[in-house]
Amino acid sequence: MQRTVVLNIVGLTRRLIGENTPNLKDFMELHSCCFVEPAFPAVTCTAQSTYLTGKLPSEHGIVANGWYDSSLAEHQFWRQSNHLVDGVKLWEALKEQNPDFTCAKLFWWFNMYSSADFSITPRPIYPADGRKVFDIYTFPMDMREQLKADLGDFPFPAFWGPAAGISSSRWIADSAMWIEERHHPSLSLVYLPHLDYSFQSLGPESPEAALELRRLDRIFGELLAFFQRRNVDVVVLSEYGITPVNRPVHINRVFRQRGWLAIKKELGREMIDLGASQAFAIADHQVAHIYVNDKEITEEVLAVAQSIEGVDEVLTEMAMEDVGIDHWRSGDFVAVAAADSWFTYYYWEDDQLAPDYARCVDIHRKPGYDPVELFIDPEIRFPKLKIGLRLARKKLGLRMLMDVIPLDASLVKGSHGREPEDKMDWPIMMGNFKDLPTGGGLPATEVFDQLLRLCSGECG
Repeated sequence: MQRTVVLNIVGLTRRLIGENTPNLKDFMELHSCCFVEPAFPAVTCTAQSTYLTGKLPSEHGIVANGWYDSSLAEHQFWRQSNHLVDGVKLWEALKEQNPDFTCAKLFWWFNMYSSADFSITPRPIYPADGRKVFDIYTFPMDMREQLKADLGDFPFPAFWGPAAGISSSRWIADSAMWIEERHHPSLSLVYLPHLDYSFQSLGPESPEAALELRRLDRIFGELLAFFQRRNVDVVVLSEYGITPVNRPVHINRVFRQRGWLAIKKELGREMIDLGASQAFAIADHQVAHIYVNDKEITEEVLAVAQSIEGVDEVLTEMAMEDVGIDHWRSGDFVAVAAADSWFTYYYWEDDQLAPDYARCVDIHRKPGYDPVELFIDPEIRFPKLKIGLRLARKKLGLRMLMDVIPLDASLVKGSHGREPEDKMDWPIMMGNFKDLPTGGGLPATEVFDQLLRLCSGECG
């Protein structure tokens, strides 16, 4: 078998490879490269699960980054157990060919309790006193302390939130080299998220994008040289392309105006009760799963969703089957935003009544994805001072609320989830492949077979 590393460079497209990415440009010129027809929805958890199983969401079950669980009457976002993903995983198929095969899975999602031989994933600690302590989870478990002793603590604030930046991708890259030097896995799956941050917050066409591309390209160049010296085949893969947006769509506010949301007051704040609501949407970038608890209003919900400005289409049962997203976790309908739009989870109409988590980085409690977490509220006059005082309270053991996130969805300048209209904005795959398509795109489900053959030594 050919030892291989797959570098998952989030947000990378053909459009972005050029003068600001000399290492990636040289790599593309020397290797096979193809567009990848995006998974649907083109979001992290769905795309990765499709690549690693070769199955559609209707089979592997990951219909988005989060969904509504009707048995619990709760939303589930950014869960980490690999047991949620159905199907034989890439490394499992390779291990069937060769029992000595080993896999390192570094920061790809659904990384806990997988059958991979080595795993590293972000995982805060939640003590009983209500604190959240930033940390990582590893398998084997004792690797965690060894990693932190050699590399320092994982820079969790740089992984997501207003402080998101290059240092998290830098640490992940260092961990990949650390694993390679000590364990020599047959396959390393390495997640490099850096472009995701600036492209969502500033937009992929912003002046700052060039700097972020150069920063990411330097890390890629270091990884490429390191793995090539060790005779490890390098594959570059991305999950989706990020395109400009300028219109947030508040689908749940429209449903609230129709009287379909159940809103309850808790400590002076408005909280949504999904189980008691007649219909609601779980928003995820440019896709929203619409769940209808009251089946008598199903057709009315469909008509209203179709009429919302910024909604391009609403997939019903047959269309959901056609795109392979018909699964019990999916909504009764799936709304797709227009190319210049994206869906918020916002359901309140008065910001003074917004739930306390709305102004915090809180990826699990929010009933939808919130890219506004990448910003600090511009209305805060001295944000560093406020954050410093909050952290001081935390160190003293006092309760604190890091309520620094704005409620202005118009700040977001880039999104993904729908299939971009231009293939130059599709994800790509590059490496020593023999038969990648040269014109159209490689279906996301076929990435699995290409990687399987490459790692088996059939390519190159």
